[in-house]
Amino acid sequence: MLNAAIYGLGRWGLRLVESVQGSTKIRFTRGISRDPSARRDFAEKTGISLTSRYEDVLADTAVGAVVLATPHSQHHRQTVQAAEAGKHVFVEKPFTLTRASAESAVAVCQSAGVTLGVGFNRRYAPSFLDLMRRLKAGEIGDVLHIEGQFSGGSGYQLKPGAWRAERSESPGGAMTARGVHALDAMIHIAGPAASVFATSIRRKLSVDIDDTTSLMLRFAGGATGYLGSLHATAEFWRIHVFGSAGWLEMRGDTELVRRGMEGPAASHSFPAVDKERAELEAFADAVAARQPFLIPPADIVNGVAVLEAMSASIASGAAAAVR
Repeated sequence: MLNAAIYGLGRWGLRLVESVQGSTKIRFTRGISRDPSARRDFAEKTGISLTSRYEDVLADTAVGAVVLATPHSQHHRQTVQAAEAGKHVFVEKPFTLTRASAESAVAVCQSAGVTLGVGFNRRYAPSFLDLMRRLKAGEIGDVLHIEGQFSGGSGYQLKPGAWRAERSESPGGAMTARGVHALDAMIHIAGPAASVFATSIRRKLSVDIDDTTSLMLRFAGGATGYLGSLHATAEFWRIHVFGSAGWLEMRGDTELVRRGMEGPAASHSFPAVDKERAELEAFADAVAARQPFLIPPADIVNGVAVLEAMSASIASGAAAAVR
């Protein structure tokens, strides 16, 4: 059993704790909150001991891992602190906001010998797992192009002063909250991205972040891609992979459509799973086995580098290399 601490008890931090209640692999025993008194009822319900000091948790020898559900700009420092204290680290996406900080944090984790995980929960969606199985089996030939889309209306809920409503924390609007999930899937499928051309504007939100963002991508292996992420529309999630012998389209977490070069498209449905529980238990398994987490460091760093190149492209109006 991996004893973990959760840093950040906002909406998503609470969701992560609730997802593993009753798990035989990982449990949350401590939590860090700016105002522990505001989470007293939740602490009593879950049995978590609360503190406002990260240092208290890092010094606790009974805590084996730290899960970070904190503002993006804080991830690098908090990851380094955890690794240097000998704690395994699971970080909500995006890992960091610059390639340099991502590489630095990865290096510290590797030097300290701790397991590093990143919260791309949609890698555990049943339709995505089947999509990857079919790709590896060569069902649609060579991957030529990928289209990704992850959008919704959560931007309308942002309030002035909230950290997610700050441009420094949310470059490309919904990209850090949503689009990075599609980006991670695309990198997993096509390999590292090499260049990006991006546009991003604000049309509907009252807070000063963009609500409509799109990226054109070229991958080092030769495939191309398109990714869109909006903060001001209805919920939508899709990954569409075009190959030399057909295509596969993931429509949400539980539906996959396949079409070959001949005949009609065939739809496949799967039972829903708790993706957050799946990813946290997979992290615990990696810690127990002393093996790397599912998402390799190179993929983690490349995803962050795309975000950085995206910002450069938006600013310049031209394509940017992913350094």
